[in-house]
Formats: sequence, structure tokens, C-alpha cells
Amino acid sequence: MIQKTSNAYMAASWIALATGMIGFIIGLWRAEMLLSEKGYYFTLLMFGLFAVVSLQKSVRDKLEKLPVTDIYYGICWFGTLLSIALLIIGLVNASILPSEKGFYAFGFLLAIFGAISVQKNTRDVMAFEKVHKKEPEEEI
Repeated sequence: MIQKTSNAYMAASWIALATGMIGFIIGLWRAEMLLSEKGYYFTLLMFGLFAVVSLQKSVRDKLEKLPVTDIYYGICWFGTLLSIALLIIGLVNASILPSEKGFYAFGFLLAIFGAISVQKNTRDVMAFEKVHKKEPEEEI
């Protein structure tokens, strides 16, 4: 049985995604670091978001018995883990306060969690609508 995702959970997912992304980006905007460092962290955020959405889609496709190549599935896992590892490496070596490091780590994690949840909700809504699609009424 396919249930409709609650509006509250969908809203919370979008809020998590927006809060993580916007907080991370505002933190970068206000940070006193080189533009190349800001670019590195921004690119990691975008790469991480793309990787987790692709991973969630691949996992869901496999569960629904849709074809997913092993190489693509592996690349999705690799991209996700690589983005997290590169963030950790960057923050460990950054010359910023520990509180700033924590801010970026939690903003990144909140954004990727939100992206996964939004993608999941999108697929759930599509599946629900497909099953519960109403037939158009015939005109007399």
C-alpha cells in the first residue's frame, strides 16, 4: 500500500534543505577566507547535493526493480562518500575557528539530508499519484 507523504514532512524536508544550503552559503559569503577556499566549499556543497540525490534515486530505482547499472550505483556511492571526505579534509586543514568548522559541517549535513528527503518525497508523491490517478469523467 502506498501512502501519501504528509504535508508536514514535505515542508520539513524543504526547510531542512533550504536552511542547510542557505546557512552554508551565507556562512561562506561572510567568511574571511580566500575566494578559492570559498569556491572549494561551495563546489563541495553542490557536488554533495548532486551525489546524494543521484544515490537516493539509484537506491529507489533498485528497490522498485528499475534498471540501474552497477557502475552508476557505485559512482553515486563514491561521489557521496568523496564529497563528505573532502569536506572533512578541508575543514580539518582550514585555518578557521572550530565553531566555524562545526557550522559548515552541520550546514552541509543538513543540506544533504534535506536533499535526500525532498527526492524521496518527490518519488513518493509520484508513486501515490500514479496508483490513485483518477480517470477523467466522460462528458455526456
